[in-house]
Amino acid sequence: MARKKDTKENNGSELREAIEALEKEKHLDRNILFDAIENALLSACRNQYGKIDNIHVVTDREACTYSVYADKEVVGTPDDVEDKLLQISLDDALRITPDAEIGQTVKVPINSMNLGRIATTNAKNVITQKIREEERSEVLNYYMELQHHVVTGVVQRKSGDSYSINLGRADGLLPANEQVPGEYLHTTDRIKVYIVEVRSGQRDSRGSGSPRILVSRTHPELVKCLFEEEVQEISDGTVEIQSIAREAGSRTKIAVWSHNPNVDPVGACVGLNGSRVNQIVSELNGEKIDIVNYDENPGNFIQNALSPAKIVAVFADPEARTAKVVVPDYQLSLAIGREGQNARLAAKLTGYKIDIKSETQAKDAPGFRYEDYADDVTYVDEEGNPVDENGNPLDFDGETEYVDENGNPVDENGNPIGSEEIEYVDENGNPVDENGNPLTAEDGTASGDGEAEAANGEDAAANAADAPASEA
Repeated sequence: MARKKDTKENNGSELREAIEALEKEKHLDRNILFDAIENALLSACRNQYGKIDNIHVVTDREACTYSVYADKEVVGTPDDVEDKLLQISLDDALRITPDAEIGQTVKVPINSMNLGRIATTNAKNVITQKIREEERSEVLNYYMELQHHVVTGVVQRKSGDSYSINLGRADGLLPANEQVPGEYLHTTDRIKVYIVEVRSGQRDSRGSGSPRILVSRTHPELVKCLFEEEVQEISDGTVEIQSIAREAGSRTKIAVWSHNPNVDPVGACVGLNGSRVNQIVSELNGEKIDIVNYDENPGNFIQNALSPAKIVAVFADPEARTAKVVVPDYQLSLAIGREGQNARLAAKLTGYKIDIKSETQAKDAPGFRYEDYADDVTYVDEEGNPVDENGNPLDFDGETEYVDENGNPVDENGNPIGSEEIEYVDENGNPVDENGNPLTAEDGTASGDGEAEAANGEDAAANAADAPASEA
């Protein structure tokens, strides 16, 4: 006949199975479970004996065993025992501890199997309550870490205008204002949702309560997280999503920027033959997605944001966060979009208030013409030096400075300018006066033929005047 196993061994194997099952199914920590067992046994002893000041519970958390004992004082005879919970006779003490003596304290084992039915039931309730509380806390912490992330859920049921989404370890609430207009969900549909908020739930009649998890299908961050999952360059930080604007169910615009000049951010998001972006569009049930390049220049960024419309000019005011945009007449409706959607999404994407006019409208609209900003326009050459609107250099006083091909200063007619006065030269570079007559090198006077004859006449007259009268 087979011998019955030791009670302590049975206790260890059964308890181990129970502990391991709770660890696996409820994701509870072993130490927390043993703490619950200790508290439950103490509670059972309190119900059985009325007090537990001298009662202790010892657990071996590796071997999954436990023992309960009471500290009792050794007295002489059974007649000397006044309180059975606190005292024990010497004869009884010697059966437990062979070297026990009167006045000593011995540890007297308590068989938990002999505790009363009520005490056992209370102990069971204590353990159950503790497990529920820890399970609720663990689930709450788990989804708190997933807050502001995308998870996959299964549609369970519809209650009023809201849906209950099974997220695995808890249910999420998808209210009407977080649902995509025109999107119809059916039971067992697998969908991806964005966790907006996680809060501790109200406790039910059993003392536990699941966390309240609010999920969304319309949040712009849902699209951003989907791109992070789908595009490797975004997940590793090579490409960054700078901003995003979304009208759920209709269209989304995202602005991307590459930290690597060799990586095209738009091409990385679109993928080969549109494979990456099409996967996201499919998840969003056909929602259109525009991917544009981010630019630190607000004018360029606004122009990109208004694509696919062609832009003639953008006048942006970074301080006021406003922009005036001019488009060709035939592109006005495309730039504004159906019911203003394209302009509205571009404004959200860039953070600018955008006013769009056609070229015809802009002619008579202040602020939409280049001449409105003429006083504020500064022209510079390739080296950053100030020039006028025709490309001529400006001196330090802001006046136009003319130079020839060699960089020498000239007047507005192309004549060289000397250090003090204008200097005229002929085709060979010889100095001439303003009429084109050559100048002498000695005194700088003209030496033309007519002037030379006049000079000779004057000299002859002077000589005649100086002749002696007798000769006359």
